[in-house]
Amino acid sequence: MKDTELRLISELMKNCRRSDRELSKAVGISQPTVSRMIKRLEKEGIIQEYTAIPNVAKLGMEIIAIVLYKVKDQSPTDPDMRMKKAKEFTEKHSNLIFASSGMGWSSDRVGISVHKNYSDYAKFLQDVKEYLEPYEIVETFLISTKGEKIPRSLSFKTLVDYVRKEKL
Repeated sequence: MKDTELRLISELMKNCRRSDRELSKAVGISQPTVSRMIKRLEKEGIIQEYTAIPNVAKLGMEIIAIVLYKVKDQSPTDPDMRMKKAKEFTEKHSNLIFASSGMGWSSDRVGISVHKNYSDYAKFLQDVKEYLEPYEIVETFLISTKGEKIPRSLSFKTLVDYVRKEKL
């Protein structure tokens, strides 16, 4: 990736609401070049979406849950069917903000969800157990959004610093 593309992506990650003219000043290239570069980066899938990162506590979400799952060893369900069920589940539960396969801690799947309160979280887990039968929950980690013990909130501004430093 070219340095100017990396600088542009970094500026967009800091604040994607700026105009192409403002971005051109920040990156040091012309506004038409910024516009063309953004369109190309979107087309190539490097830029996937533009979004805001809200304070979930102020939206009334008291819990962020990280749940580790694994596919049961003797599961007769084929992988295509598991993926179909997982996609249906994610469509039904818009509070599931991230779900992926991976590995670690005796798990091969992870989900991150937000919840209004503990009873909302408990209902979500019950749905997981009923709907995603070939999966079993290995571990959960609950984060209270009400505390003051969050040294770094979710933001892509810190990712900007890392990307620029490492020149990924």
